[in-house]
Amino acid sequence: RGTGSGHGKTSGRGHKGQNARSGRGTRPGFEGGQSPLIKSIPKRGFTSPNKKTFQLVNLKSLSKFKEDTPITPEILKEKGLIRNASGLVKVLGDGEINKPLHIKAHSFSKSAEGKIKTSGGKIELINA
Repeated sequence: RGTGSGHGKTSGRGHKGQNARSGRGTRPGFEGGQSPLIKSIPKRGFTSPNKKTFQLVNLKSLSKFKEDTPITPEILKEKGLIRNASGLVKVLGDGEINKPLHIKAHSFSKSAEGKIKTSGGKIELINA
């Protein structure tokens, strides 16, 4: 608290000025009335309204399932492998499977598709 602490008197705020005052400080990018740098830089691109975001599941996490049962997004949600069953699911080819699995998903990577078929499994595409 005292001047000997190194944070005494003005408490590390310097003398007077906007940043020495109480209350909220200035917002990030505020330059005190001068046109901020962010406004001088042009806007670029846009966000596509048609972008599809997939929930990703790897083969190594699917190898724990039994052979007979079809693996659906609802089952993946129950097991905690995806966040919501109503979203799009894509199966990726990381890992190995050595038993035939019946997998239902919205999309499959080429490597995942190949590994599932070589192990004798079935692929079923869900139309979104």
